[in-house]
Order: sequence, then C-alpha cells, then structure tokens
Amino acid sequence: MKKILIALATAGLGLSGALVTAPAMADAQQAPDHTSPAPVWEQCAALPAGIECASVTVPLDYDRPWGKKIKIAVSRKTATDTAHYQGAILFNPGGPGGSGLGYPSVMQTRLGAPLAAQYDLIGFDPRGVGSSEPALRCDPHFFDPVRPDYIPANWSEESAWLKRMQGYSKACDSAYGDVLKHMTTIDAAKDMDEIRKALGQKQISYVGYSYGTYLGATYATLFPSKVRRLVLDSIVNPERVWYGANIDQNHAFEARAKAFFAWIAQYDATYHLGTTGADVEKAFYDSRAKLKATPAEGRVGPDELDDTYLAGGYLKSRWPLLANALSRYATAGETAPLVAAYGTYGDSSGDDNGFAVYSAVECTDARWPRDWGTWHRDWWESYRTAPFLSWGNAWFNAQCQSWPVRGHNDLRINGWAIKNALFFQDTKDAATPYQGGVEMHSRFPTSRLVVMDGGGNHGLTGRGNACIDDIWKAYLTDGTLPASRPGPDAHCAPFADPVPPAATLRSAPTADDDWVPGER
Repeated sequence: MKKILIALATAGLGLSGALVTAPAMADAQQAPDHTSPAPVWEQCAALPAGIECASVTVPLDYDRPWGKKIKIAVSRKTATDTAHYQGAILFNPGGPGGSGLGYPSVMQTRLGAPLAAQYDLIGFDPRGVGSSEPALRCDPHFFDPVRPDYIPANWSEESAWLKRMQGYSKACDSAYGDVLKHMTTIDAAKDMDEIRKALGQKQISYVGYSYGTYLGATYATLFPSKVRRLVLDSIVNPERVWYGANIDQNHAFEARAKAFFAWIAQYDATYHLGTTGADVEKAFYDSRAKLKATPAEGRVGPDELDDTYLAGGYLKSRWPLLANALSRYATAGETAPLVAAYGTYGDSSGDDNGFAVYSAVECTDARWPRDWGTWHRDWWESYRTAPFLSWGNAWFNAQCQSWPVRGHNDLRINGWAIKNALFFQDTKDAATPYQGGVEMHSRFPTSRLVVMDGGGNHGLTGRGNACIDDIWKAYLTDGTLPASRPGPDAHCAPFADPVPPAATLRSAPTADDDWVPGER
C-alpha cells in the first residue's frame, strides 16, 4: 500500500479535559525483561548529530527462539526534558518495506521540539528492511526502466507479465527460502516487543502510518499491556488484508486521479490541457500512449508515468509539480520536467529492497488466490471502472499468486484490552480508504476516530493542519482525547487545494511536501 499547511481553528471539537491515566514514571523505567546483550549505541553514520544507532538481535523464528538469529536496526534520539519524561515512542512509516531509521529526525519536526524532548524517539527498520540483517533483495534491477506496459493488450502480454512475477517469486525463494516464512506482520510485532525489552521500557508508545497502522494494531492485539499510547494514522482495513485491500485501492485512486484532472482543468490558463476533467484525462492517456511508443529520454515509458502520477493520489500538495510536468510534455514535447518528476516520485530502479519486503510480508500475511483465473476476472473487472491503477496494482501484487510460502493469518485484530488510542483518517484517502478507519475504530472500543473531511491526503498528523495537530499533540502530551461521540469523534476541515505557482517550471517537490523515503 509508498507519502499544504493551512492553519485551522480547533474550536468546537470538544476536546475532553479529562486525562487518560498513563503509566507512572517508575513503570516506564522499570528494569527490562530482555535477556539478550544490551544494544551498543553509536552515532548513526548517515543521520544528524545526536541520533544514535544500534541493532537488536531477535529470533528468526519465535517458535524456536534458540535457533537462528537476525538483527533489527534501531535508531534513537534520547529525551532531553527529563522532568517530563514519557518513555519511548516508536514510529513506523508504512510500506510494508519502509525504512524508519530516519524518523527520530523527522518526528522532531512533526512533534515540535518541546514535545519531542519528552520522549526517546525510536526509529527502526523492520525485519528485512534497509539496515536490518538480512536485508531482502531478490532482483535489484526489477524496476529498471523501461518495463513492459502494465496494461496487457492481449493474453500473450498478460501471460508475459505473469511469468515475470512468477520469476520474481522464484528469485526470492532462491535467495531467502529459510527467511520468507518468518516475514509476517506478527513477526514484526514480536520484534517490536524485543525492541521494547532492549530499551528497558515496561511499555511503549507508538505512531504508525499506513501499513504501520496494521503493524501497530497487531502489536496492540498481541501485547495490550505493553501499550502506553497508540496513534494510527491513515488506517489499513483489517477486514480486507490484503487481496481485497488492493482492489479497494484501485477505485479510491481512480477517484483521486479524476480529482487531480479536474483541478488541472480549473487552471487551463496555466496548464493548457483543457477546461474539463475529461479533457485533461484524455491528455494524460494520450501522453501515456506516446510514451509507450517513445519513452522520454529512454527512462519514462507508460509504467514509469503511472508510478510517477500515483504520487498525486497520496498528497495533493504534489499536484502543481505533476501538472507542470504533464503540461510541458503534452503541449510542448518537453521531457525534462517529466523525467525529473519520475526521479522524485516514481523511480525505484537499482534497489528492490522495499518491494522484496512488501512482497514477503503481504504474500505471507494472508491468503491470496492461487488460481490466476480469479485474478484475471477480478482485475479486468476492476480495470473497467478504475483504469488509472488497476493493472499496475495487479502486477505489484501478482507475485503473491505463486509465492513460495502459502499466506495465512489466524490473528484477528482486537483492541478491547487497549484503554485508549487515537486514530486519524481522511474520508478520501486513496491508499487506505476511509472504511479502514471505521473498521479499526470499531475494534478498539475506547479509541477516538478523528476524520478529515474530504481532503484526499494520506498521512495527516504533523503536516501543519492545526486541527489535526492540536488533537495529536494533546494526546501525546498528557493523554487527552476528544470526547466520545457516535461515529467519528471529531472532524477537521481539509487542507485547501493547492494553487499553481506563478512560475510553473519547478522540478523539485513543494516546500510543504515533507515526504521521506519509505513513507507511503
């Protein structure tokens, strides 16, 4: 499932004045129940000063804790406000497959210095990711451009893509046959508890985005007494893991693509692509066909275009850059802005670590159809009404049809034992559609669900919306939650749509797009 700042008043949100009881300071610093060697911390080589890195050794197979071990890379920025110390808070950016090592630095900004100083800020690379050992890489050149068109014109092309994905499954099996069966979200949640033990914490707080919400909910289901505060932002639907969730995405991204095309049409004087969304949509697909015939600078063909413009479905602050690149190419044949946009948002060439872990987790987490006839039927049906993403998404997941480990997951997410939790969801989120927030909220009866109405963004906290951030920071400061109400407990107005800049030649993200690699 890879990531505008208008201040909004918080009046009328009904923030409760009551505090949610938090563990005492003595509890947060209780002696650890970890028997492995204590982590050896040292300055992280590629991160700002003051952020330390270490590794935590964990079992590959928790059913055989005496057997083979692997290492989980962990980073931290220790609390400096010892008078208001609140223990450790872990972050996960999503994916699965996203690196979280940089998040102590990212979250200092998102939380603000005073609140960040009260916590040990903990980032980590989940098993298989980045600096953890082993880091999965099945075919580093799998995403090198230019790839065959995602949309098969006939059975021969569909079959060729299927064989390509089956080949990827075989490559992963050949390289990591003994590891793949232990790459589930449950395994990652158990690793989190080993991190907790290694940090010497009785409980941890947690903030998870996108897939990170499913990881956090899994941890809370397995280790409810170890959860201090829990924030889930842009929430995976636990009822749809994972085949159904991807089909849901197809239709949600279709709606965001049409919103993007309609926005461009409002500024025809700037972009010259037409005065209606249908006009702009035609220009996009005409450009796609042209790129299939002649890829831009030998790098951007139809798939690379699709991957690049998918980014606009995550954050609408990206729309001006993407619109400019499309306009320059469609109206003047200029390739440089398009290739630059691909480099910023679509290029995964040269390293498949994120995709390898994504595959290993999602294919093993849950059951997938093994009969390609089921996929063929479902994805062509999806394509008829949601062409923007459907076949690209099919090929991003089709390796699960032949994955060497049969998917299974007998864990039902259950938050009944969690005393308090805070959830955030946009009603028009494409990557994790709205119903996911509703379903997760129902499984955590004392949670609060904060909804951004119609913003269409993925990842809401810490991006500068005062309504969202006031609720988030109040909870992480002293446990304050919005008052409980039927349905969503609080509503926030959306970020405003962007306005094209006076000059539209930018080839870098806008200043308010604080996406970092690994965040989705």
